[in-house]
Amino acid sequence: MTDYGHDLTFGSFLTPANNAPEQVVRLAQESERAGLDLVSFQDHPYQPGFLDTWTLLSYVAARTERVRLAPNVLNVPLRPPAVLARAAASLDLLSGGRLDLGLGAGSFWDAIEAMGATRLTPGQAVDALSEAIDVLRGLWDTSDRSPLRVGGTHHHVQGAKRGPAPLHPIELWLGAYKPRMLRLTGAKADGWLPSLGYLKSLADLSAGNTVIDEAAQNAGRDPAEIRRMLNINGQFGAAGGGLLSGPPEEWVEQLAVVALDHGISTFILGSDNPRDLARFGQEVAPALRELVTADRAAAGTEGGRPVIRVAPGRGGAGGPPRPRPLFPTCGRGGRRRGSTRGRTSAA
Repeated sequence: MTDYGHDLTFGSFLTPANNAPEQVVRLAQESERAGLDLVSFQDHPYQPGFLDTWTLLSYVAARTERVRLAPNVLNVPLRPPAVLARAAASLDLLSGGRLDLGLGAGSFWDAIEAMGATRLTPGQAVDALSEAIDVLRGLWDTSDRSPLRVGGTHHHVQGAKRGPAPLHPIELWLGAYKPRMLRLTGAKADGWLPSLGYLKSLADLSAGNTVIDEAAQNAGRDPAEIRRMLNINGQFGAAGGGLLSGPPEEWVEQLAVVALDHGISTFILGSDNPRDLARFGQEVAPALRELVTADRAAAGTEGGRPVIRVAPGRGGAGGPPRPRPLFPTCGRGGRRRGSTRGRTSAA
């Protein structure tokens, strides 16, 4: 059982459908009004029914004021990293430092190849993403005045001028499920961003955390530096409906277990329903923050400092009640079916 101690944040995961382009913009604005911290969009450039995600991010940045923005996750095989680095830094500067990047190695290779990219094996795709990260960070590092040289097999630059630097350190979150991608997350990324619908059970979160933590330590990093995030789907309804299928108070109890026992500190709701986004931001988020804060206080976490805990013995005498276990269908086996949102990495 692991809690990395990060402050909880909440976001929306919106469909960039192009049949009513203003609708997704309004949903982004509704997300901000609901108090959510993040608005994100899936990125499938080969999908003709979608708006281009980068164009949408730029437009939404101009139509919002506070909320952070991110692709969830960006299709790196179709987004050349040297060009992406300059585009991301530019949008971060223009938005007042509100951009972060979710990145994926690629999954739907027939469609990716149809758009002109070279088909890669899963292992090659992970290598390519690792090289892309080196290009991104290298071009953002304007403290080094020497031209950037990255001699990658799939992504390389040969003496590129660095800059512009983003307004804030842009975080890189990886959509990872398999060991090589998880190890890359631990070695080089700022966050892990899987989708609940693609996990067989919550045990996959613990297993993924173990791989990421070991890779981080092998790279000389503190595992607590890496934020653990989760795309979720659900619906509000009557009590007892199952995982994320009930009233807000049940969502709070269920998500508290995911936060405290599995280290997740960012929850991103995949929904295009403005009422659900409002309830998530105005009812679930504040109550979940309160419950997790109380549990951490009872466990002795001080001053918000990230503390990795590996034992479940919380909520003793005088402490808050321990959140109830999740429903057996999500905790033991059975794959919980959900949206295909955000899955661009199968490596």
